[in-house]
Amino acid sequence: GLRLLKLADEILPQVQIAQSDIARIVHGQTGRIVFSSECHSCFDWLMPLLNQYRQQYPDVDLDFASGFEANPHELLQTGEFDLLITADPIALKGVEYFPIFEYESRLVLANTHPLARAKEITIQELAEETLITYPLDKHRLDIMAKLFIPANIMPKHIRTTDLTQMLIQLVASGRGIAALPDWVVNEYEQKNWVVSRRLSCVAEQGLRRTLYAGYRSEDKDKDYFEGFLKQLNKFSKLRTSYYA
Repeated sequence: GLRLLKLADEILPQVQIAQSDIARIVHGQTGRIVFSSECHSCFDWLMPLLNQYRQQYPDVDLDFASGFEANPHELLQTGEFDLLITADPIALKGVEYFPIFEYESRLVLANTHPLARAKEITIQELAEETLITYPLDKHRLDIMAKLFIPANIMPKHIRTTDLTQMLIQLVASGRGIAALPDWVVNEYEQKNWVVSRRLSCVAEQGLRRTLYAGYRSEDKDKDYFEGFLKQLNKFSKLRTSYYA
């Protein structure tokens, strides 16, 4: 009898844990979300958001796809990852896009750069500079896709780096110019490392893009995935009201 009682003390708690785990799975409270992003600097705002989400869904495993894929939208569609941060929503069967927020891609210059004092900056002047960018396909870079490529003009030189801080350092030391999202530029401009200017040669309101979260339609009804979309929607409204 004592031997059976000892066995019960060992087994019954494990059975209860298993039953609780199964209940969470059935109710969509546990699972896994794998993220991918076409935006190098999105982690600045995404990581705090994920930390908040973990507090509500501690049993959901959050992970990131390695590297920047050449065809991320198709990989999202086929299930290689579950959520894609992108500024280029491509219509694909079974894929939906949630608009997160609009941002302005701003020209970044060294404090001593001659263009920093110019009232207007032309595309021809920018083409004479070394453009410092992330190592992405040129069609996935805002300034290339919306400024240089439509004008059929290429920068004199292009230099790439994976790291935002290194990119800023290169610009600050006069090695070239860059174009970065406003939320990235603001931080370094406040530190007086660089200055930024509106790319009014693209449009009067500058080079504006919308960032989207792409996901498979079949996933949005899962409780934990719906919870993340709600968290994303809350963040979107807060950011929109802050910058309004």
